[in-house]
Amino acid sequence: MPKTILITGANRGIGLELARQYTAAGWRVHACCRQPERADELRRLAETALGRMTAHPLDVTDGAAITNLAEVLRGEPIDILLNNAGVYGSHGESLGNLTEPDWVDVLRVNTVAPFMMASAFLPHVKRGASRIIATISSRMGSIGDNSSGGRYAYRSSKAAVNMVMKTLAVDLRSSGVIAVTMNPGWVRTRMGGEGAPLSVEQSAAGLRQVLDHLTLEDSGSFLNHDGEKIPW
Repeated sequence: MPKTILITGANRGIGLELARQYTAAGWRVHACCRQPERADELRRLAETALGRMTAHPLDVTDGAAITNLAEVLRGEPIDILLNNAGVYGSHGESLGNLTEPDWVDVLRVNTVAPFMMASAFLPHVKRGASRIIATISSRMGSIGDNSSGGRYAYRSSKAAVNMVMKTLAVDLRSSGVIAVTMNPGWVRTRMGGEGAPLSVEQSAAGLRQVLDHLTLEDSGSFLNHDGEKIPW
């Protein structure tokens, strides 16, 4: 039986490439984004996936939508729940120029949503063979690695989701569920910009390699796309 992955934020960038690579590898893929009917590349990929991919509408900040999708997929094993959806926040952000609503919006997507997804889909993950909950974080969420400052909303949201996933790792260890955060690297996406050194193909391939080799001993780790452990 093929393995199954659920990916949020699968309409573009790393999420779309992960959906493409996992489908090509024969996995069953549940690809989620807010408006799949407007995600042309994702729709074309689903149409040529020979039934291995399903695109689902999902706003990860909508608790009712998360609950509804979990109900739609009730009873289906999910080997990997991959929380990829994320936002960078206002590019004009600076000290003295960050509003509370903007900060809260970033936290809702980057920090709260992965926890709500993990809560809703934990029964599905427990049914899977791999039992992995992974969240795309960022090296910018590392307190120990922060030497450049700035980006208060984004950095704090990623540092916070690192703690969320670390706590899940502790709470779910007895169930055999692996929980990790992962840094995709600086990638040439709409968020990363054209000057980034990594292509989405390289980043996604690295993330897949790390996910393929996770064990329970890795649970609670903050891992780079090449497997390096990143300081908290």
